[in-house]
Amino acid sequence: MHEAIQNLCSDGDALASAGRYEDAIAEYNRAWEFVPEPKNQWNASTWILAAIADAAFLAGYRTSAREALEYAMICPDAVGNPFLHLRLGQVLFDAGEHDRAADELMRAYMGAGVDLFAAEDVRYLTFLHTRAALN
Repeated sequence: MHEAIQNLCSDGDALASAGRYEDAIAEYNRAWEFVPEPKNQWNASTWILAAIADAAFLAGYRTSAREALEYAMICPDAVGNPFLHLRLGQVLFDAGEHDRAADELMRAYMGAGVDLFAAEDVRYLTFLHTRAALN
């Protein structure tokens, strides 16, 4: 089971790296099917959902990204993961939920610093600067 999940996620990662986000999401969803119930108790769930959310976000599917991220947040080691907080903050910002977005983006910033934002659209960090005095 673990090997199948890893292989499918690896295939998904390769597709995502090539910008084939929908195909990547399909592979990640196939991996998700291998996770036993209750799914939120498995570490694999956290990283599969993170991969789904990332691919969905990059493809512009904000609702799908948000759903994956919100479920991920009840999985092991999700709370405190800077990347998950970053993506959740971004989808919340894009949805106009600025107070919650600021909280999630600040968690990302506190966990990994400004470097986490380097490859992201500058508007998220610019927004965070309007809510907090950052170094």
